[in-house]
Amino acid sequence: MESMVRVKGGEVWADDTGAGTGAGTGGEGPPVVLLHPGIADSRVWDPVAPALAERHRVIRYDARGFGRSPNPTVSYSLAEDLRAVLDHFGVQRAVLVGSSMGGATAISGALDEPDRVAGLVLLVPGVTGYPDLEDPELTAKIGELATAGDMDGLVALSLSAWAAAGTPPDAEAEALLRAAIPAWFTTYGHETEDPPAFPRLGELSLPCTLLLGEKDLPRTVRCNEAMAEAIPGCRLVRLPDCDHLPTLRAPETVRELVLEVCTRVR
Repeated sequence: MESMVRVKGGEVWADDTGAGTGAGTGGEGPPVVLLHPGIADSRVWDPVAPALAERHRVIRYDARGFGRSPNPTVSYSLAEDLRAVLDHFGVQRAVLVGSSMGGATAISGALDEPDRVAGLVLLVPGVTGYPDLEDPELTAKIGELATAGDMDGLVALSLSAWAAAGTPPDAEAEALLRAAIPAWFTTYGHETEDPPAFPRLGELSLPCTLLLGEKDLPRTVRCNEAMAEAIPGCRLVRLPDCDHLPTLRAPETVRELVLEVCTRVR
């Protein structure tokens, strides 16, 4: 069921569906919360959400400025908004599945409230506090194209950077990117980065799988390798033909990894 969820100084669009919807746990195991990347909105989960919903309660939402969520007008943090969504739906404990930006949110949420997070599935994740994740040259190019108002240029650059495994015209990836790019600028100056999590990854004590796309940006690959090494007991899965959009490139693998982590939850 779709709804607008109140968060500090605003609201976000969310969807709550699947087995056991409306219950505290639901289905055959814990609820699954899907957190989208910064290069797409929650529609990025369309290839995997229906299959997950056959067995689990599935909640997904659009971060502020993305998809069907309004642009932010006040300062906010992604982890705080995650907490507000969980509170709204009465979720006491869940498996968090986070892609890229969503992975960073999932990790911050797990460190903030460890008793509330039963497991983590991290897809090409980001993480706060990692020293070498941002590419200054890529950021500068994005700034130049944005200043020029060149949306087609921004989409082309983004496809080359984050969708290298796709086959042109790669319409699905292009549509997701084109819809998400405006949020990069409407959220600027409002989003407050959550505290550094990379130095605290050793504190995580829960079932965790990290999927790494070998056609992703080299900086992201290095970061993901370091994250998997730092998280105790983390299972690292390397996909040679995957970029920064694993739900598009390998939906069956993503679904299997989520269900596998759910079976390991105690």
